[in-house]
Amino acid sequence: MSKKAKKTFKIVVGVIVFLTLPSLLFFGFLFFKYNEDLPSGKQGEQADALATKMLETLNYDAYTNTDYIEWTFKKRHHYNWHKKNNICDVFWGNNKVILNFNNLSKSRAFTNNLPQTGDNAAKLIKKATMLFNNDSFWLVAPFKVFDTGVERRLVKTDTNGDALLVSYTSGGSTPRDSYLWIFDENGKPKAFKIWASILPIKGLEASWTHWKTTETGAELPTFHKLLVLGLELDNIRAFN
Repeated sequence: MSKKAKKTFKIVVGVIVFLTLPSLLFFGFLFFKYNEDLPSGKQGEQADALATKMLETLNYDAYTNTDYIEWTFKKRHHYNWHKKNNICDVFWGNNKVILNFNNLSKSRAFTNNLPQTGDNAAKLIKKATMLFNNDSFWLVAPFKVFDTGVERRLVKTDTNGDALLVSYTSGGSTPRDSYLWIFDENGKPKAFKIWASILPIKGLEASWTHWKTTETGAELPTFHKLLVLGLELDNIRAFN
């Protein structure tokens, strides 16, 4: 290797180390500060009662009777969810997908208002489904605790009293994920800790605050904080 090549190699290596070392140190700090093992808990009537109390504080009956929900996630993705008909219009960038959850093969995709077909349509429908699964979870996760394939466990904690461990054994984009719901003094969720396959650090806490009483009476969140990140949900509207 020539002197010039060696010098170039050293510069490149130096730049890589300069850029990656702080990130590695920061990740290591976060890992040792926040990473937790999944807690154990007890299934049964007490866990179900805690889940039911959470639903009551959020007016679950009103949510169940809500036919239509509209919202924007992080000012990037917009949703018109016809909940009663199990159809959702998903908008991002110059794309629109009409998801038919009763039969995904009947979903339709558009770019610049032009119908898409073949692989293009399939890719857009797949992405829209993933966006909906993620973004709707941050909106209505509490209402899914009694869904098929969901396990509930009562967890006794030292700092937050009774907490509810919810594990998804099937469905969605990331089955097997678990969430530990933490409540305020009235039984209303104020945060959950996350054990998700897509997150390298287990047990990170996200807030569930800034609740909005919608037009139908259902309570929906408008903001979450995860570490230094803010997840904003706005333009929320709900109708029967």
